[in-house]
Amino acid sequence: MEQFLSEIERYAAAAGVMPQSVLRRSCGYGWDVWDAWKRRKSSPTMVNADRVRAWMAANPPLDQAARVEAAE
Repeated sequence: MEQFLSEIERYAAAAGVMPQSVLRRSCGYGWDVWDAWKRRKSSPTMVNADRVRAWMAANPPLDQAARVEAAE
């Protein structure tokens, strides 16, 4: 679980978004899911973990230069 949460945090940091945004975009989760996972109140199924990982792989974060160009 720790490794999976770390993957999401690293991706979110590289993409310049909150981890909750990654979960919303990849699985349509509400904002409270990330908090529940972090507090160990719930955990993702393997199917959903695979969905999040597949989404992150299919949507690599833009590098800093690309983000600046996209914003212009």
